[in-house]
Amino acid sequence: MSVEKSNARVQRMFGQIAHRYDALNHLLSANIDRYWRRRTTRLAAADGSGPILDVCTGTGDLAFAYHRATGGAVPIVGLDFCPEMLAIARAKEIRRKQREAARRGRTPVACGCGGEGIEFCEADAQQLPFIDDSFQIVCVAFGLRNVANTDQGVREMARVCAPGGKVAILEFSMPRRQPAGAVYGFYFRHVLPKIGNALARNGEEAYRYLPESVAEFEPPEKLLARLRDHGLENARRHVFTAGIASLYVGEKPYTVSDSSPQWKAQRQAGDRQGKTVS
Repeated sequence: MSVEKSNARVQRMFGQIAHRYDALNHLLSANIDRYWRRRTTRLAAADGSGPILDVCTGTGDLAFAYHRATGGAVPIVGLDFCPEMLAIARAKEIRRKQREAARRGRTPVACGCGGEGIEFCEADAQQLPFIDDSFQIVCVAFGLRNVANTDQGVREMARVCAPGGKVAILEFSMPRRQPAGAVYGFYFRHVLPKIGNALARNGEEAYRYLPESVAEFEPPEKLLARLRDHGLENARRHVFTAGIASLYVGEKPYTVSDSSPQWKAQRQAGDRQGKTVS
C-alpha cells in the first residue's frame, strides 16, 4: 500500500508540526542536517549574481544556508505551499534582519521579505509561478518526496533553472553498507517515529510518515535518470554520512531552452540524424 501524499494531507501534516519542526529536525538528526545543507551550498555553489530558488522551503533552512554562503549578495526566494511553515520562515527572516541591522547600527526592519534578504512566497512546487530560465540554482531539501507528482516537480525545477545553472535535490536515503544500514534502519523505522510523534503530537503521525515516504521514494539511479530525462546534464549523486542523505545535482546546458519531454524527443531524433537540436 503506497503512502498517501496528496496536497491536502501534506499541507495539513506539516501545518500541524510547524511549531516544532526545526527543533525536532535538529534533535532527531543530532544537528547533522545543518552540515548537509552547508555541503549542499558548496557542492551546488552559486556562480554569479543570479537569483536562487528554494522549493518546498518549509521553515527556510536551506534558503538561509545559501544566504550565508553567498554573503547575502544573491537574491533568494523560498517557496512552499504550507502557510504555517512559511510564517515561521518569515519570522526567522525578520529576526535575521534585526540582528544584522543591530550589528550595523541601523534601525531594525519591520518586514521579513523582499528587498535585501530572502523573499518567501506561497505556491505549489508542481506549478512554479515563474517564467522559464529564471534562477541560477533551483534547490530542494527533504521536500521532493512529499510532492504528489515527483516527475512534475523535477520538470518544474528544470524549467525555471537558467541555462548554465544547477538543480540540486537533497533527500534522505538508506545506507546500503552493513551493519550501518541495519542499525540506522532500526532507528529510522522504529525509534525516530516514536520520539517525533510523542514530541510533536499531530493527527497525521508525521514522523511515521517520514520513514514510510523515504522507503517508497525512488532509488538514486532512477532519480538521476529523471534529471537527465528533463534535459539536465552531468547528473551526479553525492553521498552524505554513510548514505543517510544524498545530494543529486544536474546542470542545465546553455543550448537547452525547453526541458520538456518533447525537447528530449527532438534531441534524440536529431542525434539519430547526426544533428544538434537547440
